[in-house]
Amino acid sequence: MRTRIPTYVYATDPLSEAGIVSRLRPQPEVDLVAEDEIERAVVGVVVADVVDADVIRVIRSIQHLGCTRVAIVVPDPDDTVILTLLEAGVCGILRRAEASATSLVTLVESAARGEGSLPPDMLGRLLHQVGQLQRQVLAPRGLTMTGLTEREIDVLRLVAEGFDTEEISKKLAYSQRTIKTVIHDVTTRLCLRNRTHAVAWALREGLI
Repeated sequence: MRTRIPTYVYATDPLSEAGIVSRLRPQPEVDLVAEDEIERAVVGVVVADVVDADVIRVIRSIQHLGCTRVAIVVPDPDDTVILTLLEAGVCGILRRAEASATSLVTLVESAARGEGSLPPDMLGRLLHQVGQLQRQVLAPRGLTMTGLTEREIDVLRLVAEGFDTEEISKKLAYSQRTIKTVIHDVTTRLCLRNRTHAVAWALREGLI
């Protein structure tokens, strides 16, 4: 028998809460929990008409209480609201008009698996914004989405290939002092222990 997902529902008004709860309660995949049982919840679902400072505080409060996977049901968020929600740690967004029993269960199940969940058009808009950020803000400053410069990535790649400082300086046409500074800056900024740890981090992040 499938384990039911303990789910806490919070809404900014009683009617909205009643509507979402009425769709979720009959579903065998979901185990609704009350506010005084919130520490048992695996997923939190916030229902709001607008995303304001109060709603962000609610999201963070639920996360602080141990329910780290929070999804939200809202009318039709614009790009700024989507980014605000993602920055607050929301793992799923569902339009209110699309909040059927089936889509709500899918939202809860995705959150419980630790997966992100966005309607396709919202995902497309988000990817477009990420591309703009890279082109218009990061690239002109020589940065990538990881926060590393192309030069830093080149140095880490050569360190991973076994080259020493002198060899790297010749390959990249920088002084040895510059290479040492680059490695020091990366390890300090990312709180890494040494160049070996930096290479391991870069490999794990898929940078090299």
